Amino acid sequence: MAEGLVTAEGLGTAEPGLPGEPADVKHDLFQDEDTFSDYGRHDKPGTILQKSVPEGNVSFPDIFQTNQLLFYERFRAYQDYILADCKASEVREFTAEYLEKVLEPSGWQAIWRTNVFEVLVEVTNVDFSSLKAEVKLTRPYLCESRVSTFTLECMKELLELKENRLPLQELWVVFDASGEFDQTALAVEHVRFFYQNIWRSWDEEEEDEYDYFVRCVEPRLRLHYDILEERVPSGLIIDYRNLLSECEEVYRKFLNLRSSISNGGSDTELENVSMAEGLRLYSEIEQLKQKLKLIENPLLRYVFGYQKHTGIQAKGVRPTGRKITHVVSTSMMASLLHSLLRDKLYQESHEEMEIQFHNDPLSAINACYEGDIVIICPGHYVVNGMFSIADSIELEGYGLPDDIVIEKRGKGDNFVDCTGANVKISNVKFVQHDAVEGILSIHRGKTTLENCVLQCETTGVTVRTSAELLMKNSDLYGAKGAGIEIYPGSKCTLSDNGIHHCKEGILIKDFLDEHYDIPKITMVNNVIHNNEGYGVVLVKPKIFSDLQENTKDGSEGNKMLKVQTNEEIGGVEKVGQEELMQCASGEMGLYARPDFCDQTEQIEGNCEIVSELVAASTRKGHMQKKRLSGLGITEADDNLMSQEVFVSIVGNQFKWNGKGRYGTFLF
Repeated sequence: MAEGLVTAEGLGTAEPGLPGEPADVKHDLFQDEDTFSDYGRHDKPGTILQKSVPEGNVSFPDIFQTNQLLFYERFRAYQDYILADCKASEVREFTAEYLEKVLEPSGWQAIWRTNVFEVLVEVTNVDFSSLKAEVKLTRPYLCESRVSTFTLECMKELLELKENRLPLQELWVVFDASGEFDQTALAVEHVRFFYQNIWRSWDEEEEDEYDYFVRCVEPRLRLHYDILEERVPSGLIIDYRNLLSECEEVYRKFLNLRSSISNGGSDTELENVSMAEGLRLYSEIEQLKQKLKLIENPLLRYVFGYQKHTGIQAKGVRPTGRKITHVVSTSMMASLLHSLLRDKLYQESHEEMEIQFHNDPLSAINACYEGDIVIICPGHYVVNGMFSIADSIELEGYGLPDDIVIEKRGKGDNFVDCTGANVKISNVKFVQHDAVEGILSIHRGKTTLENCVLQCETTGVTVRTSAELLMKNSDLYGAKGAGIEIYPGSKCTLSDNGIHHCKEGILIKDFLDEHYDIPKITMVNNVIHNNEGYGVVLVKPKIFSDLQENTKDGSEGNKMLKVQTNEEIGGVEKVGQEELMQCASGEMGLYARPDFCDQTEQIEGNCEIVSELVAASTRKGHMQKKRLSGLGITEADDNLMSQEVFVSIVGNQFKWNGKGRYGTFLF
């Protein structure tokens, strides 16, 4: 039998109390960050191999159940035993060495599974270098086929064509209670999982800058388990799988073209055409790979977010032309109705008001048309669906926010999605649970949030490209991501809000390489405190794609261009920053509140953010002029530059944030 490498941390079969093993050894193995991982702990089910009964009409023997391994089990197996610090070009070699140590070379049975049939085979030998097993059919012959004409003779002929050699990842090891084949079952599972979920056909051709495990295996493994545990938006999962399929297809075309060029004749013109097509395919592959990496990397997945476009369409004006006031209350008492009539429902105009009553806010919003009003009476409302607000409506709580609580239950991608041209939400407390995306996402149009409380779980409020948020006198806390995410091309006005106890306070995204305008931000008298990271974070690229495009002009010319560009940018930045600093300092006296913190420290915090945003604004303007010049437009609108110096960031308080008031994330 193969020498064992079974441990609780690596392969998941060791049990406490084994002969010759101290009782505290297993405990000590897990004193690290993975012990309390979201992906499972060592004392949870899944660490000991169980048997599984195959489905179907044929009485196959039981197999080892290996598809329920926890994250840390697979992580440790790949990191410590299989791949270690190997390069992509060494993956097969390292895997073969691992299998030689743990895999039984013969004497075990397995079920060979394909899309057409399942058949019981016996392994007579293993070719470790090719990751294949030599097999023979068992007696009695057991087979279940989806094709009735697939007979024993057909199976023998198929095996002969394959030289009786099958890929290990197509074999499911038959269960043996003795424990003799536990490591074999786990080894085969690790190989199968790796080539189904981790390995990409183009990995081997990538440059081996550092070890393959860190670069590819760990992020893809984490993404796999994030998807299993519903931590990734469903739309992003679909996009990721579509990107994978597209990249595989383009890469296959690229390989075929490369093969045809190497095997082709001496037709120079045809070869040039093929080379041009090959370069185009290669460029397309690289772009697809970059998109995949953005999704696979947990940090970048969080930083860039998922720009989903909701499919909910606005209803427009009601066919009757009337506007309805919707009243939401779990129970309607006479005193409450009297107060509503007095404060909200009575109109001095002679126009008759139509009123509809609802038991929950979700049904009220779903019944709305353009211009409707939803009044929510005090109460605790639990909803299991998503608020999709596509029309210009007003959602108003009748009372204080803590008295009108809307709590989201059940896992789902979103809580509140706004796409209406002019949406107003006031005097409501939103409580988020089991979320994948933020508590409020504004995809387009303008949303006004006033006197609200947002108790978040993932990201708080997300302001997408071309959307607008006006948020004032509100309180936001508890986000595991950023309290507010501001995308390029959006407009965000924050006034007199509290943003606290989040991962980051405000995340501003400035994609200079995406040809988007920088976001237009106004921050006045906000208190941003007790966040784990920074109060405000700006996300921006290290280098500008427009400058990268000039590499084809030659390294010397490109170098000169960079020097000139930096000098020009510096000059513009200096002027813009000085003007805005004077403006911000002049306005500071109006908004400063000495009772919260020292005025000097407050000015420094606000001006630090202003300085960086103006710098980004001027760079953006310079690059836009350069782009227009490349298109033959020699006169750029100078007013555009002055319009981009839009920032009004004054009177904000930054207190007790873990990493300080302001930080920059470069990608």
